[in-house]
Amino acid sequence: MSSIFTKIINREIPSEIVYEEDNIIVIKDINPRSKTHLLIIPKKEIETIDDLEESDRNLIADMFFVAKKVASDLGLTNAYQLHFNVWKEWHQEVMHIHMHLTSDK
Repeated sequence: MSSIFTKIINREIPSEIVYEEDNIIVIKDINPRSKTHLLIIPKKEIETIDDLEESDRNLIADMFFVAKKVASDLGLTNAYQLHFNVWKEWHQEVMHIHMHLTSDK
């Protein structure tokens, strides 16, 4: 079964897309916890950090570089936080890895 993020990536569900590359999409969180709350999502469906494979190294690095670019584009340089939630017990609501970019700006 596809995650809600895969459905967004496939344009089956609408979302506010902030940025997109071949392997990553950035969307606005529908339940923001700060003024700026974005989700940086790999297009490859990987349930949790524990499911990463050696071949995913570059994909994960790309997520950080996309975060840096988007933060810069939004004028958030030196004013943002990045984090992952892992497993439902630690607030991972969608079982498709994603990084949160948050800022009070």
